[in-house]
Amino acid sequence: MKAKRIHSIKTKIMLMTTCAILVVVLVATFSGILVIRNVGNSSAEQMLFLLCESGEKNLDHYFTSVEQSVEMVSAYVESDLDGLDEAHLQAHLARVDDIFKKLTYKTFGVLTYYYRIDPTVSTTEKGFWYVNLDGEGFREHEVTDITLYDTSDTDALVWFTVPKATGKPIWLPPYITDNLDVRVISYNVPVYFEGQFVGVIGIEIDYSTMAQQVDNISLYENGYAFINDKDGNIIYHPRIDVTTMKEQPKVPKGLISEEQFVRYEYEGVEKLAVWRTLSNGMRLNVTVPTKEINALWLTWSIWIVIAFILLLIIFVFLITHFSEHITRPLRNLTEAAEQVDDGNYDCQLEYDGQDEVGILTRTFRKLIAHLKTYIGDLNDLAYADALTSVHNKGAFDIYMKDMQTRADSEEETPNFAVCIFDCNNLKTVNDQNGHDKGDLYLKEAAKIICEVFRRSPVFRIGGDEFATVLINDDYANRETLIRAFDEACADKREASPVIWEQVDVAYGIAVYDPQEDETVSDVVRRADKLMYKNKWQLKKKRKEASKEKPPETE
Repeated sequence: MKAKRIHSIKTKIMLMTTCAILVVVLVATFSGILVIRNVGNSSAEQMLFLLCESGEKNLDHYFTSVEQSVEMVSAYVESDLDGLDEAHLQAHLARVDDIFKKLTYKTFGVLTYYYRIDPTVSTTEKGFWYVNLDGEGFREHEVTDITLYDTSDTDALVWFTVPKATGKPIWLPPYITDNLDVRVISYNVPVYFEGQFVGVIGIEIDYSTMAQQVDNISLYENGYAFINDKDGNIIYHPRIDVTTMKEQPKVPKGLISEEQFVRYEYEGVEKLAVWRTLSNGMRLNVTVPTKEINALWLTWSIWIVIAFILLLIIFVFLITHFSEHITRPLRNLTEAAEQVDDGNYDCQLEYDGQDEVGILTRTFRKLIAHLKTYIGDLNDLAYADALTSVHNKGAFDIYMKDMQTRADSEEETPNFAVCIFDCNNLKTVNDQNGHDKGDLYLKEAAKIICEVFRRSPVFRIGGDEFATVLINDDYANRETLIRAFDEACADKREASPVIWEQVDVAYGIAVYDPQEDETVSDVVRRADKLMYKNKWQLKKKRKEASKEKPPETE
């Protein structure tokens, strides 16, 4: 009976403990997989968005340079026109030719540029047309005889008839340019003199130049970018030769959407796409098969499942062989398993004997540590600070790592500055008003930082410390922004009746100098030192001010 009773207790202990551990492992595994999947999808979407945004900026910069060249000539043309007779037009065209030539040599990818006079204005002065087909410089080309076309028909001679009909500057979709048999995209501006249509000036850029920039946008193994117009017609696609097709292809069904991220199916493959509207009205799309996005987080999930299964096997083996003398420690183990099941990984297991139960207890502690480590690693993949909604320290580290990669590149030396902020008086607010008011204080500080540095990423890198990386316009205007930040904090302190809204922030800003900074971490350290110096100066200033303040009298 005794043996049977012992066997029954050992069996129950083994079953109970095994079930508890199994539940914990399953919950942890399922939760981990869900977190990894969400973070993996979020990261992929973020990479897609950043890639599309970068491509948009590059293309817009290119298109804008063309627009600026044409519009500068247009402004000069209309200011230079002082008559439409032959003598005035002849002298005017010579001056415009000289200006146009100087500008186009500075504009990348220009295939042709022209200034064409409407035949109704002059039958002798037709304008000029310069082409650069071989890349060796522009040469004057015989102009197209406009009189052979009906200029009221916008389907013919589109570079001339469409601007004339609309009366506005316009980007035209790809077409085969006259006499050259080359596919181009052009930007054209109509010219007027005292309300009368005079002609058109424009630049044609090589279709392949735009295509090369789009081809440079890729992600994973089968991700790519393509361009369509506002009506859904594909302008350029790296895997479809649009130029040889009789009918212009349409974008896949389901891709035209107002949502930023679009999931659709093309040729039986499920894809995720993100899009951005270009300055010329076209739309840049970046797409990648969802299978390739899922591959990474599925691999992570498999490794976690394997690790949990191995740990479970180890525990079952230990429980089977070491289940005696564990009545009291077993209760502790059961309670610990329940706490882990509830998500509390900080439970204490005090028993540390040298018997079987002691070994099981120590092993269980290791499992909890492993689970806590795995969950912690998964949580670290989320880059948002829960309290202030700005980026967290992990995101800051990744951002600075990217900056280091850019700094190490021989092609590009980034211009940026790092500003470190430290919230003064947080301890006083917490001690006197409670941590809930301290949280409000931090939120208010983060709000002001984000409002002032709205074009720069903001990070919470410590309990009361924030950081921002100033680039582009914020970098160029950093001194103005710092003054604006001081004013915003001062205005808030003056307007707020309660201490947890009286934001008082010390800061230090350091500019990246490749001659002084070996790594971008050196910039952060210098900014941190300057912040502490500013913090000390503020304390000293307020201490002196309090000494100078006369005592109150009744």
